[in-house]
Amino acid sequence: MSPMILSHLLKVEILELLEAGRLNDVREFLNQQPAPEIAELIEAVAGKDRALLFRLLPRRLADTVFSLLDANTQNLLLADMAQEEVRQILSALSPDDRTALFEEMPAAVTQRLLGLLTDKERKQALTLLSYPEGNVGRLMTDRYLTVQPSWTAAEALEYIRKHGMDSETLAMLYITDDKGRLVDELRLRKLILANPSSRVSELLDGKFVALSSLQDREEAVKVFRKYDFYALPVTDEDGVLLGIVTVDDILDVAEAETTEDFHKIVTVSPLQMSLRDATLGVLYRKRIGWLLGLVFVNIFSGAGIAIFEDTIAAVVALVFFLPLLIGSSGNAGAQAATLIVRAMATGEIGRHDWWWLFTRELGVSSAIGAVMGIAVFFIGWAMGSLKVGIVVALSMITVVVVGSLIGTVLPMLLNKAKMDPATASAPLITSIADILGVLIYFSIARAVLGI
Repeated sequence: MSPMILSHLLKVEILELLEAGRLNDVREFLNQQPAPEIAELIEAVAGKDRALLFRLLPRRLADTVFSLLDANTQNLLLADMAQEEVRQILSALSPDDRTALFEEMPAAVTQRLLGLLTDKERKQALTLLSYPEGNVGRLMTDRYLTVQPSWTAAEALEYIRKHGMDSETLAMLYITDDKGRLVDELRLRKLILANPSSRVSELLDGKFVALSSLQDREEAVKVFRKYDFYALPVTDEDGVLLGIVTVDDILDVAEAETTEDFHKIVTVSPLQMSLRDATLGVLYRKRIGWLLGLVFVNIFSGAGIAIFEDTIAAVVALVFFLPLLIGSSGNAGAQAATLIVRAMATGEIGRHDWWWLFTRELGVSSAIGAVMGIAVFFIGWAMGSLKVGIVVALSMITVVVVGSLIGTVLPMLLNKAKMDPATASAPLITSIADILGVLIYFSIARAVLGI
């Protein structure tokens, strides 16, 4: 049975138990489930049942489940809860999860929720929110452990036993000097295997990787991917340790950035919510702008056809191949652009690779165009004449090469102009390729056919 069907059956069974008032059975069932499964179940139910399910969870499990819910479900749950319940949930959230929640809420709601926090928690939340949106500083948590270089391994391990429960990760420990500056990082495994009398300073190698609090989140994703760490420290410009960022937060960022790129590639303004939660009005506003813009761009294709009206009248068979040619050009451009945009997003290519990419794409597209040109030559010959076959073949080679180079160059130009390369979307490139394809096709036809 598929997970989706199983989830639906569990939802129906749980709702039946709730309706029958068998709350103890529901509580017992929930206590046996992993937190991610419970989060999915709560997101799937609605209204009072959602709040009731959440209230049946033990406090520690409820705190974990809440942090796994999407932002919209979190907001709905908070709206259904009493003030004291909300305060307990906010206090239990890690600083980075709390900041993520506040980011999704209207300013007035955020102000109200900040008032429920303790002075220390409020100061911490305001500090993280003061960082520019999209920066690493908003992802930080202060739940980490630091040890002193002068401690012995035994003293460091004893400190971990006393304070480790409050840390988000124990895989890595951080070494700071008397001014709070990050000196090094130390794997717990190395500390455990060391001689108990060894000094922490003897276990250090001075090599560590840190993020800047003002660094862009997309850059942080690349750093995590490169070094494959579970967590990375975050410092200010003076090297003072401010917090850590864990891989679960980076995965959320990577997912959000990928989703945004997909939206841009198909010319949809990025949604700041799930598709399920988006209203008809939101979907309309996100899509209509680009579509209207592309309508005006595509007018130039019609204008290009009008220019060569005499050519079309002289050889009507040319019209048959027009959709084939401009479609091939747009498809080739969309392929090239998708490869380039994805490679840029993952850091596989940089500005120094531009000329190499251009020349390689020229070679690849020429080979592809030649094969496609040979294929359509015989069709053109059969449906028109030998000259029509030559026109179609030459046009196919040219439009495939031109479309591919547009798909390669446009993302590079946007990147150089400090714009998102994903804006070089498939519909945009296809529209540009259509215009050029019309001009190229009928220009070759006029030259070869002598019209």
